[in-house]
Amino acid sequence: MLDFLRIPVFIFGAAIVIFTLLSAIRTFVLPRGDNNFLTRQVFRGVNQLFSIRASKAQSYLERDRIMALFAPITLLSLPVIWLILVLVGYTLMYWAIGIPSLYDAFKISGSSLYTLGYFTIDTLGFINANGLLATILQFSQATIGLGLVALLISYLPTMYAAFSKRETLVTMLEVRADSPPSPITLITRAHSIRGLDYLPEFWQEWEVWFSEIDESHTSLGPINFFRSPQPDRSWITAAGAVLDAASLMTSVVDVPRTPEAQLCIRAGFVALRHIADFFRIPYETNPFFPDQPISITREEFDEACEELAAADVPLKADRDQAWIDFAGWRVNYDTVLLELAGLMMAPYAMWSSDRGLQRKLPRRKKAKTA
Repeated sequence: MLDFLRIPVFIFGAAIVIFTLLSAIRTFVLPRGDNNFLTRQVFRGVNQLFSIRASKAQSYLERDRIMALFAPITLLSLPVIWLILVLVGYTLMYWAIGIPSLYDAFKISGSSLYTLGYFTIDTLGFINANGLLATILQFSQATIGLGLVALLISYLPTMYAAFSKRETLVTMLEVRADSPPSPITLITRAHSIRGLDYLPEFWQEWEVWFSEIDESHTSLGPINFFRSPQPDRSWITAAGAVLDAASLMTSVVDVPRTPEAQLCIRAGFVALRHIADFFRIPYETNPFFPDQPISITREEFDEACEELAAADVPLKADRDQAWIDFAGWRVNYDTVLLELAGLMMAPYAMWSSDRGLQRKLPRRKKAKTA
């Protein structure tokens, strides 16, 4: 009976190893967004622990200090989980090919995985028809152990390079839109300092930025949770401020319409939708206002227009049409912006994280494609 069980045990152990390797490849190597099961469960598990601690924080600054460690600790936990699963999988395979006890199989597995070499097939005196297979297993396990560590070492510089590139424009935005960023401040400050004519080049810079985060924040999933160096900054609130400013410029401000602002908005909502797809957040792919409402009220919109008018920003005469135009732009990114702001536990910012959505990692939902 014992010998009969060894074949399915070997298959089960091999399946664990293959499953783990595929998870590592999809997380660290595959150049596209792949929210695989094992990585997702690790993030959810660690997120629950951090959320419990963060829920007891007395202020946002304290919560930000706690959550700043979430992404780095989870990222470093992944190779540990992978190594443990490989250790268990090979332990089962060693036992299945005839190692006398699970304890001996565990010692061989650990010695091979971490390339310690203190306990091998030879020291155990294990010589039978499966001796060659056991040796192959030892060599392959040592290769996998080194490979997983090498993957992490090579992955971290790529991650931090993308993080640094992302934060450059986020930091520069504080000069133009304050911190937390405000679309009203962005427009009024541009009008008073350089004039609104320079904004097309600003929209072009952020169109490139949105294209970059579209690639990096779906292929390097953990980077979404890396928080900015300053607690009142966030990549998602910066994105919201720029998108709202561009929407106001195209709908409210009485200047010649330029394609740069509209292209920036499109690049922005496409990027946010792709990131929402990565986290399996559902949204309407073809929303239309007023059939699909937005989180900004008409009163908030009118207050924003009054602030712009007080700063001598030229506004269009038809306020009702301006509201319809603004809502028509905002509806394209309203849902994904608020959901991602809640998911990232973003700091307070106008018209994004102030909408009251502070949610945990969402459970599996069928997402619509962008």
